[in-house]
Amino acid sequence: MRTKALVAIMLSFSLAVLLAAAPALAGKNPLRDVYFGETHVHTGWSFDAYIFGNRLTGPAEAYKYALGKPIKHPMGYTIKLKHPLDWLAVTDHSEYAGTVQQANEPGSAISKMPIAEKLKVRSEADIQRIFSWLGDTIAKNQPVKELVDPKVAGAIWKENVAIADKYYQPGKFTTFPAYEWTSTPNNCNLHRNVLFKDAKKVPEVPFSSFNSQHPEDLWKWMDRERQAGHEVLAISHNANLSDGLMFPTKVDSRGRPLDAAWAEARMRNEPLSEVKQIKGQSETHPQLSPNDEFANFEVLDYLLFVQKNRPIEIHGSYIREGLENGMAMQDRLGHNPYMVGFVGGSDSHDTGTPYRQTNFFGAHGSNDGTLKERLSGLNFSGLDILQENPAGLTGVWAEENTREAIFAALQRREVYATSGPRHKLRFFGGWGFKGLKLQDGFGNKKWLKTAYEQGVPMGSDLTSSRATAPSFIVWAVKDHDSANLDRIQIIKGWTKNGQTFEKIYDVALSGKRRIDPLTGKLPAVGNTVNIPTATYKNTIGAIELKAVWTDPDFDPNLKAFYYARVLEIPTPRWSTIQARELGMAPPATAKTMGVEHPVPQTVQERAWSSPIWYSPADKLRKNAK
Repeated sequence: MRTKALVAIMLSFSLAVLLAAAPALAGKNPLRDVYFGETHVHTGWSFDAYIFGNRLTGPAEAYKYALGKPIKHPMGYTIKLKHPLDWLAVTDHSEYAGTVQQANEPGSAISKMPIAEKLKVRSEADIQRIFSWLGDTIAKNQPVKELVDPKVAGAIWKENVAIADKYYQPGKFTTFPAYEWTSTPNNCNLHRNVLFKDAKKVPEVPFSSFNSQHPEDLWKWMDRERQAGHEVLAISHNANLSDGLMFPTKVDSRGRPLDAAWAEARMRNEPLSEVKQIKGQSETHPQLSPNDEFANFEVLDYLLFVQKNRPIEIHGSYIREGLENGMAMQDRLGHNPYMVGFVGGSDSHDTGTPYRQTNFFGAHGSNDGTLKERLSGLNFSGLDILQENPAGLTGVWAEENTREAIFAALQRREVYATSGPRHKLRFFGGWGFKGLKLQDGFGNKKWLKTAYEQGVPMGSDLTSSRATAPSFIVWAVKDHDSANLDRIQIIKGWTKNGQTFEKIYDVALSGKRRIDPLTGKLPAVGNTVNIPTATYKNTIGAIELKAVWTDPDFDPNLKAFYYARVLEIPTPRWSTIQARELGMAPPATAKTMGVEHPVPQTVQERAWSSPIWYSPADKLRKNAK
């Protein structure tokens, strides 16, 4: 009887698993499933990655790695994902893409060109020479003519697109033809990752920073591509390294006053911004959000390849402030240029990417590829490797795992970012949620159907002539391979008379904690991390958190945005874990550009939903004081 009972239980469990997987097997799920992917990874085809030592792998190996297959790290050891990705965009730099790699590949077309001799890597001196030479031509916008010839660049791009198409498996694994536009005026990061929806509808040659270093020209090119039937979008990344140029409020990249056409062009072409990657987070800065106790997370004040300290402008360098300023700019320009959703990425130059504190293997080839180098205080182009951190991920809510469905989700901003773990996160806004009960499971069709029918998901506009406050559904489930959840917060930003404001609400809490009525603060969840052993215990926190929340400070006359932020309990940072492996104390400080920065021993991993924007109807705006 026990055997029969056990068989019955196993059959029931197997049926449950099959039913859970049914949407992916049966076709489109109108209530959408989450698919985790990567919008930003480099291979040996990027000229800098090749110079960093990534000479073993290219785009094909990036797709293999995403599918869960082992590949070689530039240092020669094997790296492998524990859990495969659902989709991937390989974004090698469009500037000189594939040329250095092919110049060093015997028999290739480029290797037979006279210019190839200047690109051959035979010694460490060659590495430094080539990197300085090509980097200087990019900085000065003086391209090597033989390498940007459309016949050369076009052939490499065509091969790149063909590889993406080869690994596309509709329903199982999605790939996008993509590249990185790498504009870095005066060492300020203005980079964009450019993704195409269809491998059969792409340009002959990508638009690179050699064509123009101005994002406005990139948008014009994207508009022309769209008119030609080539669906395309851009994702800004590393706003934190832009020296205030990523989210301007007064003038464009040429110093011209911002106008409605500029705002509309940016809004049309850049629906997303990367909030977290290996070179820090771009959500906010402690100086911009002094009342945000969790703002000091992987903050990196740094400019690319600057070897000495120089003042860095934080205004215009972070997404939350951009969201706030965008609403104020809408009153002036008629359009909000910064209605962006959140994605997470890596910017790894190793073809493979580390997403966990427990498997961090660097991102820049031989420069940070060994444990000793990472903990030695070694500087890489002015950056102390100790300030690097594991990559972010993007969760996409889509009807199915296909290019059409995932690209549409990216366009409508129904996406969210994580700092690496695969948290599941739902966020809806509307006016029909007050009586909604969330006792049922995360994927319950009843409440999801209500949420979509009576409200809008993350990334959407919420407009109404009602004077009552909207409600928000927020639901998060932990990654089963990561730590328990501490809390869910809702971050609100609003504008009034041209001024911007923000406030943070703790809306779903683990344990029996209560917000202190005097301070308005929630007690810390606790800390189970054992620093000497670099371990923690999942004895605090929650597996899932959920809430239906109504803004207690709602003003129906004012524009506002809301986004959810999910926090895990504290866990050991990668530097603490790897110090334990070397039998040394965790490093306390890092020195970047000659300035010392504290290195935390623990982290609280997190996820960020894309915002929901509230806009009052014209009637309410007219009646406002």
